[in-house]
Amino acid sequence: MIRFLSVLITSVLLSTSCCLKRDKTVQTPCPQEKKEYPERVEFYAPDSLKISALLYQIDDSSPFILLCHQARFNKFEYAGIAERLNNMGFNCMAIDQRSGGPIGNQQNLTSLRALKLGKSIDYLDAEQDIRAAIRYANTKFNTKVILWGSSYSSTLALYLAAEMDEVSYVLAFSPGNYFADRKGSLIDVLSEFDKPLFLTSSKQEAKSVGQLLSKHKLVENQVQFIPKGNGHHGSRVLWINQIDGEEYWLAVALFLKQLK
Repeated sequence: MIRFLSVLITSVLLSTSCCLKRDKTVQTPCPQEKKEYPERVEFYAPDSLKISALLYQIDDSSPFILLCHQARFNKFEYAGIAERLNNMGFNCMAIDQRSGGPIGNQQNLTSLRALKLGKSIDYLDAEQDIRAAIRYANTKFNTKVILWGSSYSSTLALYLAAEMDEVSYVLAFSPGNYFADRKGSLIDVLSEFDKPLFLTSSKQEAKSVGQLLSKHKLVENQVQFIPKGNGHHGSRVLWINQIDGEEYWLAVALFLKQLK
């Protein structure tokens, strides 16, 4: 167990661009799977790549959150997070995008398949995976999707939320204007964004995230949450026992509660 945690922590530290210190007591994600929970599901991207996901379903009618991971990670970024969202009354599905990697000994199955088939696994290549997941959830559960992204996937989530009627609102953890040269500036995309919106980041990143809103005035049910503490990059700020994590959880809970 100690060796596992050592490997896992090393992987996390190497894979993030945010070099903030983390509490030694923080619990890194590990699967807490019971029989049929979470359920392993698969569906296909437009280019026929099979996408793997974990479905954390509590019932057939609760709001549905689609969870997308950050660079070099996989669906297990949300182990512990998804269960807590279940307890708050939300169904969840965490996906493996093709642009990602292992967390400890948990592999990104979608990425492995893409590599085996010789497919590109750049960040933008993963957009079709998220799009396919939105449509899968929308069709299977007959509901609009709450789209949740982490780092690069939070940026893709904002582009997709602006475009797709199947997305009801979006939570973006550490987005950036990473793809302006290929998809157009996110500043322009957000200028007329009218869906409920939760933007957050580490305190260090808050200024650059705020610049994404330079052409947009936040309206009701839209918020940029800036932590009092240092925070962290991406959704990992919500990992169990993470420094400053409860501050973020309170903000997330308040945002989701007013929309439920």
